[in-house]
Amino acid sequence: MPVRHRTRRVVATLVSVAALSIGWAAEAIPASAVAPAAFDPGSCVTTPSTVVSGVQIADPACEFNGSAYTGPFGPIASAGGQQSRVWTGIASDGAAYRVEVPPQWNGTLVMYAHGFRGNGNVVYVDEPQLRQYFVDHGYAWAASSYAMNGYDPGDGVVDTHDLLKAFPSITGLHAKQAIMTGLSMGGEITTAEIEAYKGDFAGAMPSCGVLAGSNLFNFFLGANVTAAALTKTKIAYPATVAAGTAYTPTYQAAVQSELPALGITPNPATGGQTFTTNLTKTGTLWADTVEQLSGGNRPGFQSALAYWNSFGFAPLTTIPFLFGLYPGLSGGTLGLANGSVAGNEKTFYTFSDDPLRMLPQELALNRAVLRVPVTATSSADALTPAEEPVIKGDPGIPVLSIHGIGDLFVPFSMDQQYARMMVAHGQGGLFVDRAIREVTHCGYTTNELSAGFAALVSWIHTGRRPAGDNILNPAAVASPFFGCQFTDPTPGDHPEFKGAPCPTSH
Repeated sequence: MPVRHRTRRVVATLVSVAALSIGWAAEAIPASAVAPAAFDPGSCVTTPSTVVSGVQIADPACEFNGSAYTGPFGPIASAGGQQSRVWTGIASDGAAYRVEVPPQWNGTLVMYAHGFRGNGNVVYVDEPQLRQYFVDHGYAWAASSYAMNGYDPGDGVVDTHDLLKAFPSITGLHAKQAIMTGLSMGGEITTAEIEAYKGDFAGAMPSCGVLAGSNLFNFFLGANVTAAALTKTKIAYPATVAAGTAYTPTYQAAVQSELPALGITPNPATGGQTFTTNLTKTGTLWADTVEQLSGGNRPGFQSALAYWNSFGFAPLTTIPFLFGLYPGLSGGTLGLANGSVAGNEKTFYTFSDDPLRMLPQELALNRAVLRVPVTATSSADALTPAEEPVIKGDPGIPVLSIHGIGDLFVPFSMDQQYARMMVAHGQGGLFVDRAIREVTHCGYTTNELSAGFAALVSWIHTGRRPAGDNILNPAAVASPFFGCQFTDPTPGDHPEFKGAPCPTSH
């Protein structure tokens, strides 16, 4: 894990806008003032971080795909043909940033938080999928690379807020209001951000987000321990990252022994790195458990499971995706806390929405399943209060979330859990969820995202809560047409999803 210099804590937690103006403005370059030229990757400068040892910062003035520079980042034209203005730089908190202001700015600033990018040592910033929409409709936006990679939403929260406060010193402009957005891990950053900095945001739109925080690791835990219990396979849960790493080959072999009993077959033509699913009776019980853990009975789940079972999660590419995410291989939180954030001591695993339909079988499963305690009490380092920030569900502002109902990387149940948290805090009326009939992760069309954003903005301005899906009603979720209302009807937009066709009038 990279070693961070202690000085960053002062910058991240105590700095004011005035103090930031020196560190940020010194490297803020209005790219719109630079004449366009033929792109030369050699002109892009990768900068060693002075904040996190071993980290390299990709040039924010260049497009970077995670491994190579592919083009320049510069202004774009609005629908009216006028050019935007953009600024890029490296902040004193160790994060690269991009800021864009449209030619006819309406005074709203959208903060965008990106998702998990693995554990590589190169950090980079990119733009939101709605970039052109924002410029066309008068919204400024800003995005941070964060100071380091890894599953570290706490740093994303701090670095994004640093950028929000530095916007005036970077651009010379002052926003009338800010809206927080983010996808995947950036969705967790979104919900944590609006609670950590109440009063700074008018609303938020997470998408495919880890809205319920560390509960995501409980989903990965449940998918693995139930498969082991149903196939009578003995597995362990190492207590540390080092022990988990050492256990990985043993666990991989254990999963490979489970697959025939579940009905999952490796494809020899790909060296066993792709899989087909034809569930056995035992496999069907496991699938039913995963369905309940990920959101309950709903359309398209069979196609979702087949999709997520068809490939592995690197580096464990010879076992299906969900098995490669077993928290026992990574200390229970990818090493970012001082113990396991995952735990199932009080979890009762089920096969059905009906609590009585298969009770004897469920009791047997719950007696057999491996039980894991939560042992994390604090973050693994002192940079931020918690890499897995506390999310209570009490933001006090409108939140509109978009989530695919077949996503099994960050499952739909994350939104359901967050909705319950908001209801428990008396803020259920401030949450709207829009379900999308797709099975990939964050595979939304621009139309789906822009419709959600427009609805959120209208809600902020008028106070009228927009339409959404009733995600806490099991009967509504189980409807064969669940998700139809807000899914883009364009044919072929979500080809992996297999379910009853939506009514043409939706």
